Amino acid sequence: VQLQASGGGLVQPGGSLRLSCAASGFSLDRPAIGWFRQAPGKEREGVSCLSTWNDITYDAEFVKGRFTISRDAAKNTVYLQMDNLRPEDTAVYYCAVYLGHSSSYALCHNGPTNWGQGTQVTVSS
Repeated sequence: VQLQASGGGLVQPGGSLRLSCAASGFSLDRPAIGWFRQAPGKEREGVSCLSTWNDITYDAEFVKGRFTISRDAAKNTVYLQMDNLRPEDTAVYYCAVYLGHSSSYALCHNGPTNWGQGTQVTVSS
């Protein structure tokens, strides 16, 4: 199982970024998969999660209306479209998966079975 995250970078407040997570070793038609983040000095937290078996998403309150999780099953890739970014969104973002039956809510709150490497997102003027 591998999760390869990419797409991070430096962006000004109000800007946008799209993160990608290329998955291998499993198919994106059963598990729950999502994005977490960890800012310096803070605990890792669930951002947006997707249960692929029923296509239900969960977004943390602090990103609702700004971030959108989606997947391309043909490419076995999950995306996080981040709009209207704020300085407080600065963090290392991780892609993660629960290899079993899980809801998107449960993944974001209880954590995954497998983590990918992180990608740095910095929001600053």
